[in-house]
Amino acid sequence: MRIAVTGSIATDHLMTFPGRFSDQLVADQLHTVSLSFLVDQLDVRRGGVGANIAFGMGQLGTRPVLVGAAGSDFGDYRAWLDRHGVDTGSVRISETLHTARFVCTTDSDHNQIGSFYTGAMSEARLIELKTVADRVGGLELVLIGADDPEAMLRHTEECRSRNIPFAADFSQQIARMDGEEIRILLDGATYLFSNEYEKGLIETKTGWTDEEILSKVGHRVTTLGARGVRIERAGEDPVEVGTPDEERKADPTGVGDAFRAGFLSGLAWGVGLERAAQVGCMLATLVIETVGTQEYRLLRGHFMERFTKAYGDEAAAEVRAHLA
Repeated sequence: MRIAVTGSIATDHLMTFPGRFSDQLVADQLHTVSLSFLVDQLDVRRGGVGANIAFGMGQLGTRPVLVGAAGSDFGDYRAWLDRHGVDTGSVRISETLHTARFVCTTDSDHNQIGSFYTGAMSEARLIELKTVADRVGGLELVLIGADDPEAMLRHTEECRSRNIPFAADFSQQIARMDGEEIRILLDGATYLFSNEYEKGLIETKTGWTDEEILSKVGHRVTTLGARGVRIERAGEDPVEVGTPDEERKADPTGVGDAFRAGFLSGLAWGVGLERAAQVGCMLATLVIETVGTQEYRLLRGHFMERFTKAYGDEAAAEVRAHLA
């Protein structure tokens, strides 16, 4: 299965605050918040949801096609992705703008405050999926991840008009989208990804109930944090998958992207939904144990040992046959 991943390409500036954000907030002064947090750690990492998901899929050997826009400063990042199994031939390079940038501070309770500079990402709306499909010999699934909102709408409409199956994944952009935009982006999706909070926000903004949304998408995939993931389809029992034991909790940034990378890789391999979700949860666990979204190492033996412990021999045998 040839999968294209559309979404942001960015660098992450990740800082750690040794206290709690909640201790610095005064309940009756929230309308005039003016705070500065003295952080004790800074990590500059490669990121962006499109690149993160594609990197994870590349680590699993499924050779995804990354579709997005970056700046002229993308050279080193492109080389990194190429080395890790990502097809970057469809990344648009802006002549005037820098690659997008995410700045995030995480407190001792793993709460986060972040800001995102779009930069070259705004040019993603100029990318035509037909050009991508022609270059790689066709696409069987397109993940439409958080990106320039106009690009997300254009990619969705193009998938519909060309009968290309697509997965809707609003992620960070859901906060700025209105109900009509969300309705357009999810209607007809083969997969709809969200976490529990985003699930409620989608229903509130669209005015559609959970049942109505299930009637408009093929599968609704909801990540549940430490409780794993739930996959629903209209008229069928949900598939629920738990998470492997964590060795440590280092940084939650990029965990959702890693789940999607594992899940999509499972689809590319042709395994069932439960098995694909298990691969996603295992990859997400590796990421939460690592600072940064693309700094983990996927060693086949270590991955399979932990996967077997979490999900059993039968599941491991099926995944082992596909893992590069």
